[in-house]
Amino acid sequence: MNYLKNYFSGYHKQGGIKELLIIALPMVISFACDGVMTFTDRLFLAKTGFEQMNAAMGGGIAMQMMMFFFVGLTGYSTALVAQYYGANEKHNSSKAIFQALIISVLAWPIIMLFKPVVIFSFSAFSIPSSQIVFQVEYLNILAWGSLFSLLRFTMGCYFSGIGRTKVVMIATIAAMLTNVLLDYILIFGKFGFEPMGIRGAAIGTISGSLVATIILFTSYFKQKNILEFSVLKSLHFDKIIIKKLIYFGSPAGLEMFLNFLAFSTMIMMFQSQGDVAATASTIMFNWDLVSFIPLLGVEIAITSLVGRYMGAKKPEIAQKATFSGIKIGIFYSIVILILFIFIPEYLVRVFSPDVPSAIFEEAVPFAVSMIQIATLYVLAEAVMVAIIGALRGAGDTYFTMLASVLSHWILIPLLYLSFSVLHLSIVISWLIMVLVFLVFCVVLIERFRSGKWKKINVIK
Repeated sequence: MNYLKNYFSGYHKQGGIKELLIIALPMVISFACDGVMTFTDRLFLAKTGFEQMNAAMGGGIAMQMMMFFFVGLTGYSTALVAQYYGANEKHNSSKAIFQALIISVLAWPIIMLFKPVVIFSFSAFSIPSSQIVFQVEYLNILAWGSLFSLLRFTMGCYFSGIGRTKVVMIATIAAMLTNVLLDYILIFGKFGFEPMGIRGAAIGTISGSLVATIILFTSYFKQKNILEFSVLKSLHFDKIIIKKLIYFGSPAGLEMFLNFLAFSTMIMMFQSQGDVAATASTIMFNWDLVSFIPLLGVEIAITSLVGRYMGAKKPEIAQKATFSGIKIGIFYSIVILILFIFIPEYLVRVFSPDVPSAIFEEAVPFAVSMIQIATLYVLAEAVMVAIIGALRGAGDTYFTMLASVLSHWILIPLLYLSFSVLHLSIVISWLIMVLVFLVFCVVLIERFRSGKWKKINVIK
């Protein structure tokens, strides 16, 4: 107890653990709720059969890949809002988020135009035919509702940037409750509804995003916020601010798009190895999602706090905030590490279908081995998200883009070599992915230690 007391003592000041937790904890809860929504979709669908569970994984990743250039681009509004807030230019914080909303609205028709190309890629990667039908149906519905997801994310960036993350948490909890309830009703056909399976999961996801969007916009247009941030005067195109958003946000957007394109390709490469490989890898990536998503809350909190202190010309406090974030992330990751080490088979069997399946039973040992291998990097994840959050908050987005994209796209030829040339198992291929990830973490650490990010000036 004395160790814990000493560990947390002295961190109540600027950049300390307490200050970061005030922002981070609601965001961690928010991202955990997002993780619950995705996890619940796949868990409920697993009860209907492995095909629909695998299709939700493949279709969901493909949908994220289509959205994530715009998510990354508008996501930089967190840092921009925070820097204006730290510089006491609150009126520009609201202007920044309105420019991000303009981009979000324009993104939706582009996503719809790109959708047929993604659907064609499912067949090109030889996804099992029993899975493709469900995957296409899932993606089609999600694409129509993607506008709500984009608007919800963008408005969340505003509240994260000014440090009012409780609003984001409340909206996300409401989205989760809506999503999980509708999943139960629509997937299984409760309360007089006919069972919809994967179609019900997609409708539940869209409905949750809509509820969260309404809550966030309602909070944004409250009288107090309107007066403090001159909201009504911000509702116009601002050439200077949107240029800043595009200049610093485009690398983050391109990074997220290329990374998810690579990740989507990797998922399809695993799923193309047959139903057993598809099932084992889907289970592994579901638990990987659980271990990673809450850390994104820490990342956004660090981006917000680093952006604020960089805007206030206090880079040393920004660095302190990063170290605080690493400590918070490690505490969380230790819990995940213990679960992955001691109960991997229990974690796998959570996804057991209601009807006994020989394919699922054959997939269990592969999935268990993959979860055990994942113990090699769960602590490194905490360090990675903290440093990425700090570099983005400071405006060092071009380096993070190059390093992150390179690390992801190196994996494509490596997995091709592993599967198609050397004919290695999915477990060995997963180990290769983990080792590359660890190298990427080292590169990020060295960049942060160089201190180059402290010299970047975003808002002037």
